[in-house]
Amino acid sequence: MEIRIAPSILAADFGRLGAEVEAITAAGCDYVHVDVMDGRFVPNLTIGQPVVAALRRHTTLPLDVHLMIEEPERHLESFAEAGADLICVHVEACRHLHRTLQAIRALGKRPAVSLNPATPIEAVEWVLDEVELVLVMSVNPGFGGQRFIPASLAKLRALRARALARNLDLELEVDGGIGVENTAAVVAAGATVLVSGTGLFGTRNYAETMAKMRAEAAAVPGVT
Repeated sequence: MEIRIAPSILAADFGRLGAEVEAITAAGCDYVHVDVMDGRFVPNLTIGQPVVAALRRHTTLPLDVHLMIEEPERHLESFAEAGADLICVHVEACRHLHRTLQAIRALGKRPAVSLNPATPIEAVEWVLDEVELVLVMSVNPGFGGQRFIPASLAKLRALRARALARNLDLELEVDGGIGVENTAAVVAAGATVLVSGTGLFGTRNYAETMAKMRAEAAAVPGVT
């Protein structure tokens, strides 16, 4: 099992966002996680398509665009055109989830689905074959710097068991309160993509922090 690190730019210095993306790229991250919030689905506003397009010029890494917005199907094409590589939508925000995921793939992008802390994994049971990644929110979405919700570990384990039982090559991402201190626990529970905002950007030494996270992950049996 290979572990990937996806710094969340929600915790970056927005006054020098391009430079921050270049810095985490140079430090060795795998994805750049972009949180898009609309002030409706979550109680916060962040960035939109123009910023994604601007960031695209600062890295060749995959842009992991997490749409925490109502009616995400209305904006898929514009985010695809802006340079998103992976587009993640929330099951709670999609009236026609299967159709939305198909639309993402039709745009040539990687489809993904996210679950809020109180949403059971059964909500994505019948679309697991349609996605390449499932994102487990380990905090309530909308703001950075929150504490990790321990019950997320059980959800990660249950999703990993589902994927193994169905022989699905599924990335399992975890987002919220992730840092060096709980890397081993979430990886042992089945996570393969670690989104870290404050836990990484707050350290100011991005390469050292990611190296520590990889070392913690590597200590878990079966991780490469």
